[in-house]
Amino acid sequence: MTTATIPDLAGVHHATSTMKAVVFRRLNDIADVALNHQEVDGVMESRVELQGKFVSVGNGDLDVTVGFANRNDEIGDLGRNFNHMVRQLRESRKEMEGLHRAQMSRAERFAAIGELAVGLAHEIRNPLAGIAGVIEIVGRDLPVSSPALAVVKDVRLEIARISHILTDLLQTARPHPPEVRPSNLNTTVEHAVVLACQQVLSRPIQISFEKDPSLPNVEHDSDQIHQLLLNLLLNAVQAIDGAGAIRVEISLLKGDAAIAVIDTGRGITPEDLPNIFRPFYTTKRNGTGLGLSLARRIAEEHHGRIDVTSKVGKGTKFFVVLPLQQATAQAAAS
Repeated sequence: MTTATIPDLAGVHHATSTMKAVVFRRLNDIADVALNHQEVDGVMESRVELQGKFVSVGNGDLDVTVGFANRNDEIGDLGRNFNHMVRQLRESRKEMEGLHRAQMSRAERFAAIGELAVGLAHEIRNPLAGIAGVIEIVGRDLPVSSPALAVVKDVRLEIARISHILTDLLQTARPHPPEVRPSNLNTTVEHAVVLACQQVLSRPIQISFEKDPSLPNVEHDSDQIHQLLLNLLLNAVQAIDGAGAIRVEISLLKGDAAIAVIDTGRGITPEDLPNIFRPFYTTKRNGTGLGLSLARRIAEEHHGRIDVTSKVGKGTKFFVVLPLQQATAQAAAS
């Protein structure tokens, strides 16, 4: 998996100031040597040109270059270094602009989901509750030997599935801010693992969990992280055809808490991998495309992240990283 690092705007300004100081210090050294040897040709002109280019860079023009970069001496070396550094700043700004566009596009998608979720909650949930009530009455009135009881059971399951879809949709569209408090992350993850184990009792799938007793308390919303892990675990279960295994591991990674969910399922194709966190994107016949989107949002609300690697036919690994302390992570992000 490739991870791109996008520098922030403050970093660009800092790089510009640092570059200016270094280049001018070196140019002054060259000027002193040139004056001592009476070789002042082009030094002062280069300094004047460079001063003007730095003014342009400071005003946001990153398309500037210096003409003396073509010289075959130390001044030319400085000019080429200046042009190279400005080019790097220009590329960094393009990356930031691309990131901003992607964030705006994502925000627009979530806004659309919010509007859709409100409509669905009103138009579907109310009549669904009525249907569920009628099915309960019908089920109670049927004799124990009636074959229709199997149909009633199937209807109940489908009603529960629709309700779950609506819940995921509402949580994705209008998530509650996490209510973080220091607590044992091992316990939170274990609860999700136990619940996932209940889902595979009748299937040849083994789920194992490796705790980290040395892990300090982690500031997190246990309900939301439980939901995140359960989504990843159920996703892993659905990715396994026949026999397989899912391994969950917790560890301390560079001062953060790390949770790995590793399965031996069918894997994710390179074409699908970049899209799996997009709302409504799914490759499953009965999938909603909301589980992984919700999981990523929960991780980001905790100032963490989710990474994923996968190999078709071998399995998939989801890697969740959470800061130990939210205040520290929030200060670093700002």
